[in-house]
Amino acid sequence: MRWITPLLLLAGLAFFSGRVMAAELQVTQLLTGMDHPWSLAFLPRDGGMLITERPGRLRYWQPGQPLSAPIAGMPKVYAHGQGGLFDVVLAPDFAQSRRIYLSYAEAGKDDAGTAVGYGRLSENNLQLTDFKVIFRQQPKLSSGEHFGGRLVFDRQGFLFISLGENNRRPTAQDMTKHQGKIVRLTADGEIPPDNPFVHDDNARPEIWSLGHRNPQGMALNPWTGVIWENEHGPQGGDEVNIITKGANFGWPIATYGINYSGLKIPEAQGGVVAGTVQPAWYWQKSPAISGMAFYNADRFPQWKNSLFIGALKQQALIRLTLKGDVVKSEQRLLEDRHERIRDVRVGPDGFVYALTDERDGKLLRLGLE
Repeated sequence: MRWITPLLLLAGLAFFSGRVMAAELQVTQLLTGMDHPWSLAFLPRDGGMLITERPGRLRYWQPGQPLSAPIAGMPKVYAHGQGGLFDVVLAPDFAQSRRIYLSYAEAGKDDAGTAVGYGRLSENNLQLTDFKVIFRQQPKLSSGEHFGGRLVFDRQGFLFISLGENNRRPTAQDMTKHQGKIVRLTADGEIPPDNPFVHDDNARPEIWSLGHRNPQGMALNPWTGVIWENEHGPQGGDEVNIITKGANFGWPIATYGINYSGLKIPEAQGGVVAGTVQPAWYWQKSPAISGMAFYNADRFPQWKNSLFIGALKQQALIRLTLKGDVVKSEQRLLEDRHERIRDVRVGPDGFVYALTDERDGKLLRLGLE
């Protein structure tokens, strides 16, 4: 059973004078007092970053300075249940355009859905102007659950958006709906002509992959250029998936989880179902996974070829060691802090940064010594 792993107390190995020595994990608390921070993005030049807070605020922080007041010019956010302000990413041409992208829950007439837009960040990083919505999940079906909301640009400049199934299981297999899908757009929100279902009259042309439950982690593999994604299972069955064009990742017909009642998912046909793609990794006992980041920096060679994933319920930072596309081992970090890890990013300095999902949310910096 590959989900069972021992608790590892060391963060890696260092080599000195031909002897193997333990490398100790060093954790520095950089910020506190944020209200359920959800995502962060590093800004070039000044060493600062943007941080989203789920109630709808975007903040700017620079080392050695206090956290900014909320940035002006934000869209109206549906901040109920799991809804709120989610991801923030910089445009590939940010240095010229100053454009940033945001994902968030947006209210409809009755229910809510995930929306994505972009605006121009002022030179002092304190105001967003000319905000434009480029994508709205259709139809809006969420009463406050399963929004997804991660954003990733690939090497060609296409924007991938992860969308939860709004706790409406069958919609993840319904190609006429955005629920339970990953969609692919141009940076301006147009539909790329090579999307897999663009000529299918019975499918939404934005769809890139389907069969997802609540994908709250997504990252670009720096070695292959392929998008990886992770998602919450129900009770058990949390997954890491390698996203491929037009693929069906199974939810709810293929799952390793069960209902919270302890009963089988009504639509489920098992863990392996013909026509669906198996996860690259899964857990029988749900960590409740969130943000994720590949480690490809030179600062800590012991972490090379790693995938870091936040865990909410199990309150840890998970490190998966990779060999190509295969997960070879699993390690848990930060368990002694008893904090929900919402997002994780690798900074331009080679340190790992994590956000804790709390009313008194924290920004942590991790390294090895």
